[in-house]
Amino acid sequence: MRRLPVALMALLAALTFSPIAKAGEATVRVAPVDDLKAVVASVEPAHQLTARARIGGTVSALKIKEGDDVAGGAEIAMVVDQKLFLQMQALDQRIQSQEAQRDKAQADFGRAQELFRRGVYTKALFDQAKTAFDVAERNLSALRSDRGVIEQQAAEGSVRAPGPGRILTIPVSVGRVVMPGETIATMAEDKYILRLQLPERHARFMRAGDKVEIGARGLHGGTGERKQGRVRIVYPEIQGGRVIADVDVEGLGDYFVGERARVYVTTGKRDTILIPRDAVYRRAGVDFVRLASGEEIVVQLGEKRGDAIEILSGLQDGDVVSTP
Repeated sequence: MRRLPVALMALLAALTFSPIAKAGEATVRVAPVDDLKAVVASVEPAHQLTARARIGGTVSALKIKEGDDVAGGAEIAMVVDQKLFLQMQALDQRIQSQEAQRDKAQADFGRAQELFRRGVYTKALFDQAKTAFDVAERNLSALRSDRGVIEQQAAEGSVRAPGPGRILTIPVSVGRVVMPGETIATMAEDKYILRLQLPERHARFMRAGDKVEIGARGLHGGTGERKQGRVRIVYPEIQGGRVIADVDVEGLGDYFVGERARVYVTTGKRDTILIPRDAVYRRAGVDFVRLASGEEIVVQLGEKRGDAIEILSGLQDGDVVSTP
């Protein structure tokens, strides 16, 4: 088998990988696209929960710290009121005394019932013994109910998380005296959203359900891969000349509350030229597009939109470009 000359092989390689090789053509058209504006949003919990003390007393234990993830209903602190234990001891003594009176009244009623059956006891005395027994029984039941109330108050010293989420702040410490309703911890619900504050002039463009793009986290927020989000709600009140809206985005669980992110929102429509991204090639630091006539055109690129890219200058409506 004869070997091709080196010069001919180099020419074939250049033709194979050269951008002038084409498999199709695309006609340039001016089309309306969404005009995206970059704004800054902050990561916020969808709902901020507050764990409060239900009774007054002294904080005897804290089972959480800032940043912990807790489940709904988990015990996060314990508030103890020593007066409740003293009241319970006093009720225990009263219950024992009332039980003794109940037992005596029950015995008296039993004897009166037997004597009345034999006919040697009057109906008035029998009714009196029965009433004394009923009163003793009701008093004992009331004391036990009072003890149950004290037990419930002592059980309410256990402060539990109102829902699943992450602990943000703990304004109390062990040994501190708290009042009923005082905040023990604030929590961020486990679902995060992005909160936007847009200038008032953009209010007419924002609608619930609109799609938005979220830039990558950190230093690559403008150039990294973007996430997709959807406007959850646009609040009907303008505060300080700004429109507030919430955006649902997947994958915000590892963000810090209050962390900022770059969001691209639609602020209207504008006409632009879009061509396939593979129709653009780069040489010597300059972007080129080859027309169907073979002429090379220097172009200025704009935003990438899927498989297409925006052309800011260099092409006109009706041009036919080659696509490799």
